[in-house]
Amino acid sequence: MGVKNPDEITPAPGVEIESLAAFDEAVAAGSLAGHRVQSVDLTDRSAALLAADTSGAVFLGCPMEPGAEAKVRAGGAFVFPPVPGLPFDPYRGLLYTADALYDGLTEGGYEATPDARAYRWFQGTRSNGDVFASMLRSLHDDAVSDALEELLVGARVVGVMGGHATARGSASYTAAARLGRTLARSGLTVATGGGPGAMEAANLGAYAAPHPDAMLDEACEILAGAPSFTPSVTDWARAAFAVRERWPKGGGSVSIPTWFYGHEPPNPFSDHIAKYFANALREDGLLARSNAGVIFLPGAAGTVQEIFDSTTPNYYGSRGEPTPMVLVGRDHWTRKLPAWPLLSALAADRPMESRIGLVDTVEEASEELARLSAK
Repeated sequence: MGVKNPDEITPAPGVEIESLAAFDEAVAAGSLAGHRVQSVDLTDRSAALLAADTSGAVFLGCPMEPGAEAKVRAGGAFVFPPVPGLPFDPYRGLLYTADALYDGLTEGGYEATPDARAYRWFQGTRSNGDVFASMLRSLHDDAVSDALEELLVGARVVGVMGGHATARGSASYTAAARLGRTLARSGLTVATGGGPGAMEAANLGAYAAPHPDAMLDEACEILAGAPSFTPSVTDWARAAFAVRERWPKGGGSVSIPTWFYGHEPPNPFSDHIAKYFANALREDGLLARSNAGVIFLPGAAGTVQEIFDSTTPNYYGSRGEPTPMVLVGRDHWTRKLPAWPLLSALAADRPMESRIGLVDTVEEASEELARLSAK
């Protein structure tokens, strides 16, 4: 048996369609051949599907009438049908929003939201060995990665890492929020791990960037009424939505949380949320896309992991020129959790040596990032 020519088994990339408007535009242009249609409800587009050339097209989770689906399949398209009963869409074409993940919060509390329901589904399937559940998680996470890549084309992204335990109302939380605001106002896209604590504070700061300075101080006071997501995620989330309602039209940012740490709810202050099932994909996706550098606020095991996940490609040059790494908290990173001495030893006599920095306070971090970026 001969080996097939790779050109015969590798599909050519097609135009991605992620909305009904984009579908209508493609149909008006004359053909759907080779296109990829992601999670678009086509039940009212039977006439267009019956008339269009769909050869080589791929339909991912697109509801359609049976007659239209039969014609599309007969016309040479691949159809991956919607999966009923799931609390998430494995074929989604766009990133999440806070409103989508927290839908139902007002009426039923956090446990009624899609975010909580997806976590419960994950908890019930993550270790049962079901290959179908594994496939659905993989499809979902790949779709999220694709949407994240599309969103950040051309953006200068700075990652802000830090512990989830930083309480609202604390000086550390306010300082992290002001850092996020400073970075956003400098033209950078702030990206975080998407959880509570320092991560939320940085996303809040980016949200506050278009507003007067006093807004952020007032917002921090409101949020201090629910300092932690324990014991009540519902109260914690409602406080955040109260801030958003009082000051709408905030600045944009990105957060990349995971259901792997489902006990940590996603914070509502980023306008684009790339939530994953697989934490390894989430960590790599966050750090790999932080092309303008990463700022590491004081944290524990998760932040230490992120420091060295960021160090490895900088050490080997596997992503090109090393990107800046700024560690905040001299005592924290030299004595309490001495990551800085090891990082310095690894960086010695390598290109990344000029791209790492250690500062005492959060207020120094953005200036240190700019200094390292200029080298």
